[in-house]
Amino acid sequence: MKAAVFFGENDLKVTEIEKPTPKADEVLIKVMACGVCGTDVHIFCGDEGCFPTPSGTVLGHEFAGIVEAVGENVKRIKAGDRVCVDPNQLCGECYYCRSGIGHFCEEMRGIGTGVHGGFAQYCAVPQSQVYKIADTTTYEEAAMTEPVACCVHGIDMCNISCGDTVAVIGGGMIGMIMLQLAKISGAGKLIMIEPVAEKRDIAKKLGADLCIDPFGENVRETLAKNNIERISCVIECVGRTNTMEQAIDIAGKNSVVMMFGLTAPNDTITVKPFEIFKKEIVLKASFINPYTQSRALELIDNKKIDVSSIVYSYESLEKLPEILSDAKLRAKGKFIIKPQV
Repeated sequence: MKAAVFFGENDLKVTEIEKPTPKADEVLIKVMACGVCGTDVHIFCGDEGCFPTPSGTVLGHEFAGIVEAVGENVKRIKAGDRVCVDPNQLCGECYYCRSGIGHFCEEMRGIGTGVHGGFAQYCAVPQSQVYKIADTTTYEEAAMTEPVACCVHGIDMCNISCGDTVAVIGGGMIGMIMLQLAKISGAGKLIMIEPVAEKRDIAKKLGADLCIDPFGENVRETLAKNNIERISCVIECVGRTNTMEQAIDIAGKNSVVMMFGLTAPNDTITVKPFEIFKKEIVLKASFINPYTQSRALELIDNKKIDVSSIVYSYESLEKLPEILSDAKLRAKGKFIIKPQV
């Protein structure tokens, strides 16, 4: 079968590897769609994602498909089922798992980061990680369950109350998901800060009340002109040090700054403790998707969140190395790989 195999920094090749056979507790999935994530880019560029990635690993952790075969101990899933995958398998036995914060599991198995994932025509995964999707949900939509699940965890930590003013920095896939989740959570006013005009247009369609071009406008002046007195939550979805500092700068008094974007491991930001003190800002970050996969899938299955409008292009596996290596191409928007094409 065809698969995109990571061999090291800036070295990913689409090649032929052996099609997996499911073990007793595994499900063999014919992968129909797999999203390209910022974590994939970090791994490709030689930085560590959430977990170390060994050379020879098939990447891809945002995926969905149809079950082709199941192991002898699998009872809940059968061949022909349409499914998506939670790529983070917990051990269930370590201190963190037994303390109810299993996303810090000391023995976590990351599908598509630590072991073979969805940038392949087939992938075998434990049945515990498989979720059935609605007949009305496309594979491409279902592949976005994992990023939505991560965002659901992040939005839970933002403590948004009905009527709050919420700003999102970065109009990529994650920023657009966060924008919609903030709206669902009761935000009274939504602000999108994004330099690309096409993405600002999408943000308006998805519920943004005010869109600001940070390259063409002075953000603080634009907020003042629009009578924004206090932003109670700022969600940074870019993963750059300057935008994280900007998030702190524009946050209102008694606010939450969610540093959701993933930076390089050694990046640092400048924080003025006196500013945090004077404004009583709470700085937060969000790590993967603990126990939120089902909630995310409910939102997608029931069309409460739009994950299709923000996809830029659907491509074959052969296109993946170019996507990962070309920042200007990735800046156009979300890419979804269709391994069967």
